[in-house]
Amino acid sequence: MSKSFDRFQRRKLITSYFSVTLSISLVLFLLGILGLLVLNTQKLADHFKEQITVTVFLKDAAKQVEIDQLEKRLAMAEYTKSTRFVSKEEAAELHSTEIGENFIDFLGYNPLRNSIDLQLNATFVDSEQIATIAEELSTLSYVEEVSYDQPLIALLTENVKRVSLWILVASAAFTLIAVLLINSSIRLSIYSKRFIIKTMQMVGATKRFIRRPFIWTNIKLGMFGAIIAVGGLAIVLYYFDQYFPELNLTQDILMLGILFASVFALGIVISLISTFFATQRFLNLRTDDLYY
Repeated sequence: MSKSFDRFQRRKLITSYFSVTLSISLVLFLLGILGLLVLNTQKLADHFKEQITVTVFLKDAAKQVEIDQLEKRLAMAEYTKSTRFVSKEEAAELHSTEIGENFIDFLGYNPLRNSIDLQLNATFVDSEQIATIAEELSTLSYVEEVSYDQPLIALLTENVKRVSLWILVASAAFTLIAVLLINSSIRLSIYSKRFIIKTMQMVGATKRFIRRPFIWTNIKLGMFGAIIAVGGLAIVLYYFDQYFPELNLTQDILMLGILFASVFALGIVISLISTFFATQRFLNLRTDDLYY
């Protein structure tokens, strides 16, 4: 009978530890995902901004030397990320592929122009700076027109600011929720041992002596939960980097190290504080109140 009871108590204890560790790891994992999003918000915004294309259309009379000079000038400009020359023949092929028929056969000539597709660095992608760049390029005698999607740029800039704000708000709210969830899991775990706490107190054990094993146990659970969460984050980060290599999510090792260390430290700190206050609550309860 005694052995059966011991096995039951052991299973109950293991189940309690497992539930606490699992809840800590899940909450820290989600918090880490949100941290990754916060840290990479600007990188994601820059990635989308750098997809904006400014097209410089050239006059038919433009000489090859002028085109080469313009390409070199654009390549050396601080606002340039990349450039690509598109001949009128290549543009016609692309357009024919898109519409599904050869429009040159219908028209009898190629109305398109030679052009240079310009990708800008993210810091220069806003309506005012692009307008200045376009105006500067338009003054060249061999440039016919500078074209870009102005409404899209304005919308992108506005949405980036809005999304950044909401991500910060969500981060603050989720951090609070994470603390409350972990605190609740630990309090439930200690609640099941409230009679043991009161018994130890009644036989003369000090509050510090009673708290110490509970704090150390839950700190270890917090560490295990944090290790699981960090492992999950590393896996998610690896797969995201495989599918979106252009974002360079694993490039900043220092930033990732700080994030993983923060998740690990958060698991320890929340477990420590939650356990301290949970045990303190039951230590301060009267014996009659333990039943409610």
